[in-house]
Amino acid sequence: MPARKTDDTPPTFEAAMQKLDAIVAKLEDDKLPLDEMLARYEEGVALARFCGEKLEAAEQKVRLIAKQAGGSVALEDFNDREEE
Repeated sequence: MPARKTDDTPPTFEAAMQKLDAIVAKLEDDKLPLDEMLARYEEGVALARFCGEKLEAAEQKVRLIAKQAGGSVALEDFNDREEE
């Protein structure tokens, strides 16, 4: 089930990862009040879920693209494809 998109959810995976990195840095700093730490943690969980869903959708697209003519799906390591 896809997560609800909130107004503050970044529009791209990359933007979400940058925001998540910033949140982690703030949480590691240990200088935030507890209430703000909890709010940042909650935001980070939502961003992590958003990123996970984006990655899962990308994996599904890769599976569709890799589908062979016979109808089977060949999951290949991306590194192997670069060497061809």
